[in-house]
Formats: sequence, structure tokens, C-alpha cells
Amino acid sequence: MNRIRHFLAVAAAALLFAGSARAQQDPLFSQYMFNTLAFNPGYAGSADVFTVMALSRHQWVGFEGAPATQTFLAHTPLKNESIALGLSAMNDRIGAARQTSAYADFAYRIKTGADTRLAFGLKGGVNLYQADLAALTRVVDNDPANVNIQSRALPNFGFGLFWHSSRYYAGVSVPKLLENDLTTVTGNALVQATEARHYFLMGGYVMDLSRDIKFKPSFMFRVVEGAPFSLDLNANFLLRERIWFGAMYRFGNAFGVMGQYQINDQLRAGYAFDLTTTAIGAYNAGTHEVMLSYDFRFLKGRTISPRYF
Repeated sequence: MNRIRHFLAVAAAALLFAGSARAQQDPLFSQYMFNTLAFNPGYAGSADVFTVMALSRHQWVGFEGAPATQTFLAHTPLKNESIALGLSAMNDRIGAARQTSAYADFAYRIKTGADTRLAFGLKGGVNLYQADLAALTRVVDNDPANVNIQSRALPNFGFGLFWHSSRYYAGVSVPKLLENDLTTVTGNALVQATEARHYFLMGGYVMDLSRDIKFKPSFMFRVVEGAPFSLDLNANFLLRERIWFGAMYRFGNAFGVMGQYQINDQLRAGYAFDLTTTAIGAYNAGTHEVMLSYDFRFLKGRTISPRYF
């Protein structure tokens, strides 16, 4: 049992410090469709209001060293509606490794039709990374990989495209273009690794099933060199423009349910729960994700469409 409890902590270190291997280093989100700015700067200002959002994800609850991620996002269009700005911050911890990042987002938006826009987004900022690998329980004595990685500032930048109307959207992005070197030398130990470049593709559509019910299928596809792809499929229903409820499936990894309540015209709260389908699922109580979002409507006289993404 002790080996099982420490498996995740060791795996976390391996994600970044296993030779030249690649892995999915950026965290996953079940409610990615409401957390889009975290990985696509083209999403900035898409709601045409000043929006702030906070999300907390606790993965594999009950598992020692399990991933925990908190994000904070803020974005708004400017008076010049062609330009939007955003800010995204994240704290991510898995086992002995921790990342804290802050990025500024810029989007230039052009109209492509009566009800559609295409946004070109840029993201730039810094990621602070540290890992206390020496604190991990050793399986092999004198393992050269058991070293402490002091806090490092890793600057990076990325881009994204986001095309949408009030009812459908599609986006593609690479939030971190630089593959920063994380090689560490301690005594006779040399641990080599780099930040892996991630690619994201997403899309969704909202259709009317009846006067009071809407249906929104969506997907998120992630790719990183040398690691298995990740594909999320979601099916959500909207009841009377107030209550979202639905299910998700992550191929070969997890399935779950989610819901969201539009408390008033500005405030909404969401929750997602998923269970892993891999062997590790027997040793945890699932993953919980909580989200709060608020729209500040400073721009008087502007018509605000219902928020579907």
C-alpha cells in the first residue's frame, strides 16, 4: 500500500524529469469550455463584458500527492471592440512538483460575418517551477534523480485562434511555444528534461431542442509530442437559460458529470465530478472541480447575448 501511495509522487517527478521523455505537463480541466483563456488567448473578450473566473480542481481525492490546480482569469474588450485584454494565473501542484504562472493575454478581433468573429490571440508571461524530488520515498537507494530543483523562472509565450458566434465556436492554440530547458546538475547527478509544447483544438455548438431546453455538444483535443493524445467529449443541456447539466468522457482516462447554475445575469457557479477508468481509480475518491464566474457590465448600452461558452 505504501508503494501505491507514493506512486503518484514519483510519477509527478517523472513527468518532467525522465530523461528526454515527453508527457502532458499542463493540467486538465473538465470544465474547459468555461476556462478557455487558460490555454487560448484568442478567447479574451469573447463575452463582450469584463469577466473574472476562479476555478479549483482537486484530482484523485484521497491519493497522497494527488494533483491540485487553482486558476484565476480576467478578460475584457476595450472601447475599441477590435482589441481585448486578459490575465491568467495558475497554481498547479502534483507530488513534489509545483508550478505557479502568470500570463497576460492580447486578442485582436475581426468580424467575419453578421454574427461571427475571429480573434488572433497572443499570450506571454512566466512560469515559476520548483520540485523537492529529494523528499520522495526512494525505491532505489542513491537514485541520482532524487535532487532538489530550486525555483526557476521560465518565460514563455504562445498564440491562439478563436472563432465564434453566439451559438458555436472553434479554437486552436499553443499556449507555450518555448520548450525551456529544465536540466539539473547536482553532484554527480544529471537530470535532463524540457517543458513540452502542447497543442489544443476545441469546438462546440448550441442548438434548440425546445423552447426551454438547449443542447450543447463540445470537444477538447490535446496533443503533446511523445505522449498519448487526450480527447474530451461533452454533452450538456441548458434548462431555461439557467441550469446546465451534462456528462463528459475522456478517452481511455475518465468519465464524469457536471452542472452549472446561472444565479443571476452576472454570477454563475459550476461543479464537475469525474472518475478515472484506469487502475489508479481503485485508490482514490474521484476528481472534484468547482468554478465561479462573474460578469461586470460596465459598458452601458451594449446588448449582451446569453453566455453559452
